[in-house]
Amino acid sequence: MRGVEFAHWRQGDTVQLSMFDTSVVSSRTATNGSANKVASDDRRFHDWYRFVLSFPPHLVRDYFQRFGLQPGDTVLDPFCGTGTTLVEAKLNGIQSIGIEANSMAHFASSVKVDWCIDPNELRENSYWVAHMANRQVAEAPCGGLRTLAAGAYSLLLKGSISPVPMHKSLILLESIRTNGHPNLRRHQLLAFAKALVVSASNLHFGPEVGVLKKKRTDAPVVESWLAEIDNMVYALTSVSCRTTPAMVHNADAREITNLLRRESIDGVFTSPPYPNEKDYTRTTRLESVMLGFINNKDELRLMKSKLLRSNTRNVYKGDSDDEWITGFPAIQQIADEIEARRLALGKTSGFERQYARVTKLYFGGMARHFSTLRSVLKSGAYLGYVVGDQASYLQVMIRTGELLAEIARSLGYRVVGIDLFRTRLATATRKQLREEVVVLQWPGFAPGEANARKA
Repeated sequence: MRGVEFAHWRQGDTVQLSMFDTSVVSSRTATNGSANKVASDDRRFHDWYRFVLSFPPHLVRDYFQRFGLQPGDTVLDPFCGTGTTLVEAKLNGIQSIGIEANSMAHFASSVKVDWCIDPNELRENSYWVAHMANRQVAEAPCGGLRTLAAGAYSLLLKGSISPVPMHKSLILLESIRTNGHPNLRRHQLLAFAKALVVSASNLHFGPEVGVLKKKRTDAPVVESWLAEIDNMVYALTSVSCRTTPAMVHNADAREITNLLRRESIDGVFTSPPYPNEKDYTRTTRLESVMLGFINNKDELRLMKSKLLRSNTRNVYKGDSDDEWITGFPAIQQIADEIEARRLALGKTSGFERQYARVTKLYFGGMARHFSTLRSVLKSGAYLGYVVGDQASYLQVMIRTGELLAEIARSLGYRVVGIDLFRTRLATATRKQLREEVVVLQWPGFAPGEANARKA
């Protein structure tokens, strides 16, 4: 039944791609502003904390409907980030499972689907936490302003937070941990992370994380935190304690088989990292350090090792994911073109020398992900992957969606289509790049292949 419904949706709204016969791309187009904008009605839970470039909730709902997902089904987001898919699943009564290797993002998504705390208790206890924090803020600091330990402080982007807001933030954090109720503390800490970045820090996002030229020398840290608590209270009072299960694993999406039961997933909707120089650990660095998810360079390296190799800052000597795509000449051709252009331009930095390698590691890592994913999918399950074309490696074009579709097809998936989600302006080339949803279907293993793990 779901396949029939999906085929009807595709009819009369496609053009053919030359790369593979079964692929189609929607003729619908959308601008950045309209396609990726979060509607005001969608901000209740999603605005508790989210990446600046997260896909919008309405896109998730659209594909839930198109995939025929309904209450009782289970949807997986293997690169769940800050939980957009999981929140939408819970709002629609669909069970969900997320996988996220970034510890801060994992924490955020797990809190955003925890709706079974009492909102009145959250408000009452948080105002007590704020009262106690304000008492300490009002006192003259003994021995100078509070700051982080040297090892942790060195992980921050230089100038990402000024001394006085840092001092106030650490006092508030201590008050949350001392005076916050244990059942409420996770929500209070997530509100702290949101207020820290938005109201206390000197960070700006657009789309890369950077530091404002005009620094905040002071900030109403406690008051901003209470405003975020009030937003949580409003969201929680708008729903009953929904018991629809939602689970989030802090794990590597390339190693799924040990996390989930076989043939337990009805659908997938996700957005993996793109092959570019965006280091997602920098985007969440301030709050990750302040909350203690990473305390030194070794812990940062360990977390990066669990991430898909999408940028040169998390490539390591022993990485071997590129072995998964040795049979894809198109990817090798792109890597060769990047390396040839690097040599022609005389680019010799350590990062630039890794551009060709990280391109192969990225697509190899995705091949590894698609392979391990197969055993947990139910036969007929639909999958949606939001990905974008890239040209950040010396302006060599990488058609991410087309290449991922070809990799998935080689692993036994059916390529249903590639839908245009929106276009976005490339910073380096000033050209419009496509952002797409690669739609796949898992037909199930053929007889005798039930235990297959690799292509």
